[in-house]
Amino acid sequence: MGKGKNLKAALQSQQSRFKAKEKLSHAAQVAEQRSNRNAKQQYSKGAPPSNNLNKGKEKATPAPRTTIPFLSKDTILLIGEGNFSFARALLCDPPAELRDLPPRNLTATAYDTEDECYNKYADAREIVTYLRQRGAQVLFGVDATKLEKIASLKGRRWDRIVWNFPHAGKGITDQDRNILSNQVLILGFLRSAAKILSVGPVPSFTTPRKRKKNDDDDNDDECEAEDESMHAETEEEEHFKFITPKEAVKTRGTVLITLRNVVPYTLWDVPRLAKKPPLPTTGSTPPNPRYTLLRSFGFNRSAYKGYEHRMTKGTRARGTGKTGEGGEDRTWEFCLQDGQSSE
Repeated sequence: MGKGKNLKAALQSQQSRFKAKEKLSHAAQVAEQRSNRNAKQQYSKGAPPSNNLNKGKEKATPAPRTTIPFLSKDTILLIGEGNFSFARALLCDPPAELRDLPPRNLTATAYDTEDECYNKYADAREIVTYLRQRGAQVLFGVDATKLEKIASLKGRRWDRIVWNFPHAGKGITDQDRNILSNQVLILGFLRSAAKILSVGPVPSFTTPRKRKKNDDDDNDDECEAEDESMHAETEEEEHFKFITPKEAVKTRGTVLITLRNVVPYTLWDVPRLAKKPPLPTTGSTPPNPRYTLLRSFGFNRSAYKGYEHRMTKGTRARGTGKTGEGGEDRTWEFCLQDGQSSE
């Protein structure tokens, strides 16, 4: 009982700090919007703009590029698949990076039993049949916080463990309690995933580097991927690619979590939970593993043909079972920090 209270207190303290940052960020956004609105009103009345924004040739806005965080040689474990449409998208007309992915490298799991899944999602049975015919593994009744205990997963290691839009699905209406239940779920998932990730050196990525303005900037710290908030992102979407040497080196496995980058999901503060999890409340409880945030990037649903996100309650319960109004889908990719045991 005491353990639960201490964990709750730690997470609620974390929530309070994050909410304070949210308020400051919102106030800054409101001020910026008000300034832009005043400038537009001034210009519409015939006054010249306050700065020379239109001076010179305008730059064309580049089309956003999509980051596909997989290689065709990867072993991929999908968690909480719902109707399994994401798994299908990795095999049926997949992105170019995955055209040579062997179906046996893909394992897709769902928390529901097989019957529960088919009752929730009208298209699930057809999709599961397709996956199995192709040679992918499909598992039901898989608890994301106890992956190492699933018989079919024992003794195996994964290059990518993916959970798109995780949710406890408890139907809690109180926002703070809802946030807490999902934070506990994420912590349990990260603890379990650490035990079945591939081992090796930290993955390396190439990313565009902005030119420094002058030589005096040589000592400036480089921007880190480890953003302190789920709102931290660059103005232009960065595109990442794996560094693939001629002799491929088996790198450390990564965990990818995708969420909608809006409240209440931002209040879960997933990056901080991964990097600085709450300390254990008893001496018998091992500390949660610490992860490094390698990168975050926009998740482009249209890049995965046929993929349709489904809510935990399913499509047969009150509406379409779709979610995601406002904001953007964003993926956060982590690997275990050096010195963190994967056993």
